[in-house]
Amino acid sequence: MKTTAPPPTPPLHFVIPSQRRHFNRLFAVVYAAALLFLFHHHVLSLLHSATITSTLLFISDIILAYMWSTCQAFRMNPVHRQSFPDNLKKILDRRDFPAMDIFICTADPYKEPPIGVVNTALSVMAYDYPAEKLSIYVSDDGGSDLTMFAFMEAAKFGKLWLPFCRENNIVDRCPHAYFGTNSALSAKTLEIKMMYESMKRKIENAVERGKISEEYISCEEERKVLSQYWSKDFSRQNHPTIIQVLLNSNKDVDSTGGPMPNVIYVSREKRKTAPHHFKAGALNALLRVSATMTNSPIVLTLDCDMYSNDPLTAQRVLCYLPNRSNRPNCGYIQFPQCYHGLNEADIYASEHKRVFRVNPLGMDGLKGPNYVGTGCFFLRRVFFGGPSLYVQPEIPELGPNHVIDKPIDGQEVLGRAHWVAGCNYEDLTDWGSKMGFRYGSFAEDYYTGYRLKCEGWQSIFCDPIRPAFLGDVPISLNDVLGQAKRWSFGLLEVAFSKYSPITFGVRAMGPLMGLCYAHCAFWPIWSIPITIYAFVPSLALLRGIPIFPKVYDPLFLVYTFLFLGAYGQDCLDFISTQGTFQRWWSDQRMSLMWSLSASLFGSIEYTTKRLGMATHGFNVTSKVVDDEQSKRYDQGIFEFGVPSPLFVPLAMAAILNLIAFLSGFVYVMKERSIDSLFMQMFIAGFGVMNGLPFYEAMVLRRDKGRLPTKTTITSTLLLGVLYGIFYFVLRN
Repeated sequence: MKTTAPPPTPPLHFVIPSQRRHFNRLFAVVYAAALLFLFHHHVLSLLHSATITSTLLFISDIILAYMWSTCQAFRMNPVHRQSFPDNLKKILDRRDFPAMDIFICTADPYKEPPIGVVNTALSVMAYDYPAEKLSIYVSDDGGSDLTMFAFMEAAKFGKLWLPFCRENNIVDRCPHAYFGTNSALSAKTLEIKMMYESMKRKIENAVERGKISEEYISCEEERKVLSQYWSKDFSRQNHPTIIQVLLNSNKDVDSTGGPMPNVIYVSREKRKTAPHHFKAGALNALLRVSATMTNSPIVLTLDCDMYSNDPLTAQRVLCYLPNRSNRPNCGYIQFPQCYHGLNEADIYASEHKRVFRVNPLGMDGLKGPNYVGTGCFFLRRVFFGGPSLYVQPEIPELGPNHVIDKPIDGQEVLGRAHWVAGCNYEDLTDWGSKMGFRYGSFAEDYYTGYRLKCEGWQSIFCDPIRPAFLGDVPISLNDVLGQAKRWSFGLLEVAFSKYSPITFGVRAMGPLMGLCYAHCAFWPIWSIPITIYAFVPSLALLRGIPIFPKVYDPLFLVYTFLFLGAYGQDCLDFISTQGTFQRWWSDQRMSLMWSLSASLFGSIEYTTKRLGMATHGFNVTSKVVDDEQSKRYDQGIFEFGVPSPLFVPLAMAAILNLIAFLSGFVYVMKERSIDSLFMQMFIAGFGVMNGLPFYEAMVLRRDKGRLPTKTTITSTLLLGVLYGIFYFVLRN
């Protein structure tokens, strides 16, 4: 009897190795040979006649060579992936979809407006996924009644919004995004929009007043919840645990009678004498609270301003998790951070293409990308030790295999949830060291992903054509640099710890993955060569002192190849990830600014901490947008506005390079020879091109976003002191 073969299973995903990997490997060999030639020259020069300038340039080139060599690990085997969520329903019934816990973190209702957090929550509540399988946990580390009120309103609006999205097959399931891009609206859509605007108005008015008006409280239950917790003794840094079930999928239904997702507000206990561990501490509290209430096998972490842009994202994850990838130890799926509202040139390089696109593609060809803090779906199991080494939590109810068989709003479940969210619960436990999100660095996302990789977990980079998530970007230079300074501080904490990627990481993960993580951890040391190249060549140019080879010297060709090769390959990487040349120019300019300002200050702050001196704590980046700032940002104008010390080294470099370039030009015209000073003229000119926003902000602008006169004067005076020191050193 002839049997019929079963039909082939439709593919859920496939992997395509990048063809550029061959070029990358060949180019790395040629570039390395040029570096060896350069260092041969450096060593001979230092042995023959060492000077302060030649020594500084040698140190700079060593660091640049180190950063280039570690960067090559990303380029050895980049891959591209494609998933097919439409095929999922052919092999998996929706009733068999695994449950998901979604963590959304916020900390300050005045810097992170609650209406934005509400939009993020509504966008994931409306996933094309069984609603009863979703649980949204909102962590409010600010412990604000304004955020609680906002989510009370969101719970009511969600009962209309979710069926509206399903019935109309809406793709933009963030209300703000949907109503902001649709002009031709039906009568039903206009009705929903009016309800959304009413909710938005209530929330924003409450935030503006700093309190919730009585007319906004619609029932006695809401009044009871708000008065129960927020008493006169309540403060942001001193309050009990707050856990409130706002929606229960077993009880609450939408306007069509369908189940609603669980929505739970959580504010962990805070005491002035207890450690907080900032975002990682909040996420660990959510891990424990969710374990006692729903304990879903998949966990999504999401920044409060990073809303879902694709309702199929959760299904896309199932194309890889659980156990559908070609990586048996795959523990998480990382989506890139993408942003809306970028101006045409992306003047602050907010796309961070190297971090969020280029490098993850390269890591995905090895053991997978790192965790970047948001847009990441984890298997809950990864937070309890490596694939072959399970770390038993202190109580079995926190384990990933614990089955919840009691209602989430029951007294027993809520009592345990309050207990595990206590500020002293982690004392004498493995939370933050062997379990959960890891403590020990302000860059807790980088550190957590790194430690998970060292334990043996792998990951997958999922970058669909339609971005899975879209977020807000800072629109002032001070916020951009402040954020980068915090990253620099946190990365150095990892780089010089006992878990340094250059030692511990290479042994645990292998050389290529270790070098990938080492490149990221030591990223702040870019500040050393960039600072030297920003000042030393131009200071020497002011004195007419040549410090580089002449144009007809063979070494000049080596310098030219190294500069053009590095910049050319970086430009190619950038444009290959849907970038433009204009945005690449902004990206390289901001890379110089981060190094000369944020990384420099972050390195200084890290050094002072190691010396036992006080340092600044964690600061939330403001998501509040001023209308005038927004207008200037849309026009591509840099926003300074405040007399920040972060601007001082940037202004100093801009002023120096302009003066040096003009001085060098006069010298060349006078001597009618540029051979010996060409490279210094080029570096100064390159600095002038990158400093154009500073000249405009110093001299031409009169708006509130201009560079403060105080900063310009301070920078000029310090530059004079620096020139005096350089002149003194040369004379002696």
